[in-house]
Amino acid sequence: MPSQPSLTFPALSEKKPLVADFTGGRLSSDGGVLLLAELDRQLGLTEALAACLQERRDPSNVQLPLLDLLRQRVYQIALGYEDANDADTLRTDPLFKSAVGHPPESGRDLGSQPTFSRLENGVTQKE
Repeated sequence: MPSQPSLTFPALSEKKPLVADFTGGRLSSDGGVLLLAELDRQLGLTEALAACLQERRDPSNVQLPLLDLLRQRVYQIALGYEDANDADTLRTDPLFKSAVGHPPESGRDLGSQPTFSRLENGVTQKE
């Protein structure tokens, strides 16, 4: 029996390499997010964007760092998910979670649509 083709994405995880094996199981909506995340990390785009924004959230209520939220939102938009409502489905997607830096199965879910509404409405014109 021939082995299934697989891809390894070692740079996305410092603890464990991420392997795509194409044999089924928990599926994702868009594998391109991993390539986008790797490019983003090499170029530092979302890190530069995060440095331009002031964190206005109450630290006692923060569940996801600003950089994680920006990465999720930028990746969603770049992959054609412009509507913030898409976040409600994609927040549990294993590849989006990996791309943002969360463990795909056990990590915290990503941001929801209301989170992005608050984030986008909180950015000032100067920022």
